[in-house]
Amino acid sequence: MFRHGSRLLSRATTMTWRRPFATDLPTASHVDSTFMEAWKKVIPNTEPPMTPSAFMKPRPATPSSIPSKLSVNFVLPYSSELSGKEVDMVIIPATTGQMGVLPGHVATIAELKPGVLSVHEGNDVTKYFVSGGFAFVHANSFADIIAVEAVPLDQIDPNLVQKGLTEFTQKLNTASTDEEKAEAQIGVDVHSALNAALTS
Repeated sequence: MFRHGSRLLSRATTMTWRRPFATDLPTASHVDSTFMEAWKKVIPNTEPPMTPSAFMKPRPATPSSIPSKLSVNFVLPYSSELSGKEVDMVIIPATTGQMGVLPGHVATIAELKPGVLSVHEGNDVTKYFVSGGFAFVHANSFADIIAVEAVPLDQIDPNLVQKGLTEFTQKLNTASTDEEKAEAQIGVDVHSALNAALTS
């Protein structure tokens, strides 16, 4: 086994083929022709479903120098909040903690937890409450943020948040099955995050 190890190691270091990174992939959008043909056979009179990537423009190649702005795509299943918007910084509520994303950020994928997404553009800061989702930060200073639900923070009623937190806390205390406990715990977590966002 060790005799062949040096041969495999030397072959691996001399190989020119490598798997491309996500930012090396072509910028043209890819359409799955097999899916489209199957869709037209089954449901010929209905357009195929649109996914979040249908709302995003293809991303450009990685620049040689760090740009001064970060381009952000922020999409929900039913709408596009930001499309190619150039901003100074975005702060996302990742499951590992608050994560600031500036131009030139290293490529990252982060899961979102319930919390505040802040979009900084000069002195203007726009805040959204997101319930969860994912953020994809690309090496070309583009960030794709895909959330399940998002609401501008100034549109949230603090009284309804307090009422919901009280209701879900009572449900958690009186839950008898694991399913009821899990549902109540999710409600408590989301309403606690909403409350913290409004009071900070």
